[in-house]
Amino acid sequence: MTLDNILEEINQAESIVILTHENPDGDAIGSSLALYNALKNYGKNADVIIPEYSRCFEFLPGTDIIKKDSDVEQYDLAISLDAATLKMLNGWSKHFENAKTSIVIDHHGTNTMYGDINYVNPDSPACAQILLVLLEYFKMEITKEIGTCLLTGIITDTGGFKYQGTNVETFEFVAELLNKGVNVSKIYRRVLETTTRTSFELRRIAESRLEFLYDDKAVFTYITLDDEEKVHSETGDHEGIVSIGKCIEGVEVSVFIRELKNGKGWKVSLRSNEYVNVSDVALLFGGGGHPRAAGCNIQGDLQSVKDKIMNEVRACLK
Repeated sequence: MTLDNILEEINQAESIVILTHENPDGDAIGSSLALYNALKNYGKNADVIIPEYSRCFEFLPGTDIIKKDSDVEQYDLAISLDAATLKMLNGWSKHFENAKTSIVIDHHGTNTMYGDINYVNPDSPACAQILLVLLEYFKMEITKEIGTCLLTGIITDTGGFKYQGTNVETFEFVAELLNKGVNVSKIYRRVLETTTRTSFELRRIAESRLEFLYDDKAVFTYITLDDEEKVHSETGDHEGIVSIGKCIEGVEVSVFIRELKNGKGWKVSLRSNEYVNVSDVALLFGGGGHPRAAGCNIQGDLQSVKDKIMNEVRACLK
């Protein structure tokens, strides 16, 4: 059984590294730190490599041990969390590829099964929810600290329990974490209702550029590197901008793109409300995600990237 195989690899490993996708959201960093804390309590030390993350997650137990990189040439075991493809691990995929054994734990339907062992459940609304199941199966104690990390991931990826993927198990797990003393309202406020001044300024710029297309069924907006420099933005300040358009009555698809550094093109974020599977759109450009939330990277100037992505969105609208 896959879960038994995962535990066997954890037991055998002397060196372990935990990896997740670049620009980590609450599910990515929450899952990573939950697993780190669980392994630590289990008697295993692990490196967590996350080069950059939003300071809104600094309250999570274990952020002080996060590394920007590692000089370990080969880990016994590499565990990837919340990343659908090897490419999403970006420059830190070397640690995954070089490891003696690699494990993928994820909830994206577009996962390419790139590990030696893959445990992927697309029906789960968050990687953190999968991890909770795994830790219970492994009989690893879920402490208040671990629960705080897990609940951060669940709240983030369910949009505060409002997205369609939220299921009965989600609320059962939340109740379980509440019984352990995890503060739901504090986490909710920190990750969904608190924003930095620079994040607010970026959002204001994006709102001013919001464009309605295709009989107002789609919206588009963008942020450039000049915009980010102007407001002195920090890592993660762009989070949530794509949802601005999604919340407008009559809009089916919201698209937000932001310019990447070093000529790496544009990061495209897509969200939908009812029927457009935006992961199908993202897959066309080498990305992926979920039916209602997906993303990809596209090279080109602003206008060409806009045309490419919006033409595909238009083809999906009714």
